[in-house]
Amino acid sequence: MSATHAVSTTAQSMTEAATRFLQSLDAEREALVSFDFESEAREDWHYVPRSRVGLSRGQMDESQLEPAHALMASGLSAVGAEKAEQIIRHEAVLGRIEGDSAQFARDPGLYFFSVFGSPGGEAPWGWRVEGHHLSLNYTFDGGELRSPTPSFFGANPAEVKDGPEKGLRILEAEEELGRELFLSLDDECRARAVVYPDAPRDMITRADRKVALGEPAGLPAAAMTAGQRDKLMALVRVYVDKNSEELTARAVRRIEKDGLDAIFFAWAGGEQRSQGHYYRLHGPSFFVEYDNVQNGANHVHSVWRDVEGDFGHDLLREHYSRHHR
Repeated sequence: MSATHAVSTTAQSMTEAATRFLQSLDAEREALVSFDFESEAREDWHYVPRSRVGLSRGQMDESQLEPAHALMASGLSAVGAEKAEQIIRHEAVLGRIEGDSAQFARDPGLYFFSVFGSPGGEAPWGWRVEGHHLSLNYTFDGGELRSPTPSFFGANPAEVKDGPEKGLRILEAEEELGRELFLSLDDECRARAVVYPDAPRDMITRADRKVALGEPAGLPAAAMTAGQRDKLMALVRVYVDKNSEELTARAVRRIEKDGLDAIFFAWAGGEQRSQGHYYRLHGPSFFVEYDNVQNGANHVHSVWRDVEGDFGHDLLREHYSRHHR
């Protein structure tokens, strides 16, 4: 199967899912979910509780929730889809924990779907599903899926301490494999990997529209042992494997083409689960950032991004140079 055909399979699946979702809506709901591709809202993404545009799950009936969930799952693997659904359900867990002290509504209904442009055809279009601790963004051009990023997954609490969900850790692998890699380093390599004296309270890039950290920092994979590079790749796979099989294969091919040794691993903060900690992976084409500091180091933020191509920036520049001279 060629790379082009593999990507087209996912693009076709997403286009069909988006079309079916839109067809399930009445005129009022379709007006809420639909935006021009050029809308400023398309790149106005975030993972905190805030007001959002689009059509929320709480505004849908059962006949619309099913195609909405099918659309969300169309770009994800079974693992990725389950994590996304767990994050949505997790709002009820957080609401129970916070009780009357909650500053924000903790409602699984407050996850919003937005479609930018018209699904299908050659013109650029995209879609997003987003709420607290989840933001999935996809951009198409020329009938192809050009960008599946930014792709944000978070969890608060990172580990549920009591109640029916006690022990649940939605992003366990993201935390444990990052720590495992750091602890496998010798003292010299650890010193090179540490980029801040303390872990930042949140991801450095937060919800920026473009990764703009300059040159990678930390420990290059070229300085790691073969076993440590295997751990590094296992950590990378935790992020890319949330995507559909076709998107995962595309991401892995690109990383291999760039060269594993070109990836930098950076760390900040403590070594134990109870201590605030942070890491990032920075390669020529991709960027991962993870932070777990808030709420007593029990509140995870993590994101997979494209260094140049979030929201299809790199390929859309090519589109506009071809069609809008």
